[in-house]
Amino acid sequence: MTNRWVVGARPRTLPAAVVPVAIGAGCAAGHGPIEWWRVGAALVVSLALQVGVNYANDYSDGVRGTDDVRVGPVRLVASGLARPGEVKRAALLAFAAAGVAGVALAAATSWWLIAVGVVAVAAAWGYTGGPKPYGYLGLGELFVFTFFGLVATCGTTYAAVEKITGVSVTMGCAAGSIICALLVVNNLRDIPTDTVAGKRTLAVRLGDARTRVFYTALVAATFVLVVIGAVVWRPAALLGLAAAPFAVPAVRRIHGGASGKDLIPVLGETGRTQLIFGLFVTLGLAIGA
Repeated sequence: MTNRWVVGARPRTLPAAVVPVAIGAGCAAGHGPIEWWRVGAALVVSLALQVGVNYANDYSDGVRGTDDVRVGPVRLVASGLARPGEVKRAALLAFAAAGVAGVALAAATSWWLIAVGVVAVAAAWGYTGGPKPYGYLGLGELFVFTFFGLVATCGTTYAAVEKITGVSVTMGCAAGSIICALLVVNNLRDIPTDTVAGKRTLAVRLGDARTRVFYTALVAATFVLVVIGAVVWRPAALLGLAAAPFAVPAVRRIHGGASGKDLIPVLGETGRTQLIFGLFVTLGLAIGA
């Protein structure tokens, strides 16, 4: 098997950390000289937080027994590939790496970024960890939208040019929407097992049918927000609409009733849409500055 720690880091989720940083850099274009090393540091923060939350979820869900019956990718603790303590340490090391890069950014820009980083790490751990994990209360999408959408995008723009702009907020919401769509597919697939385990995700709370509608709404919101950003700030951002056709197969599968293992391709299609969206939106934002 591939190295267990690579598997546990869930590399297929990492584009969710890269795309908002790229979009944030695109938003920074035209607002003064870009400090590219800071963009690199912001990327390290985002990637390390993503890996950290993946390991933290693996640890917390594993010790709770939530992952004992699982349809999706293998988990280290539940499968016995690693001891809980090892996975917990891996999560803490990833969070520490994010902290080091974050401190460097704060020293170069503003120390208030330290507070943002502390909240981000606490939120990452509290997603499935602690006595009352909010991921079990249906608030996971809010976390993803906030930290891997708004904060990652606006934070990168701020790191690059020390400004938070209207276009970065709008595009941060767009990035957050498509990233949330990935989580919604994952939770839709896991409704049966999460229900049994007492994990009250938003998908469990909404139910199967309404979760499918929610997924489509998030995908649609992504492209609507791009249009708003293009009309108000950067017309060339409309390049992001080139990703819309790639979202169609996933939406069709969702409304065709795909469930269980049949939703795994939807994750891949949604991730592909996210990558293409990020590429074209970033390009549009940069050339339209």
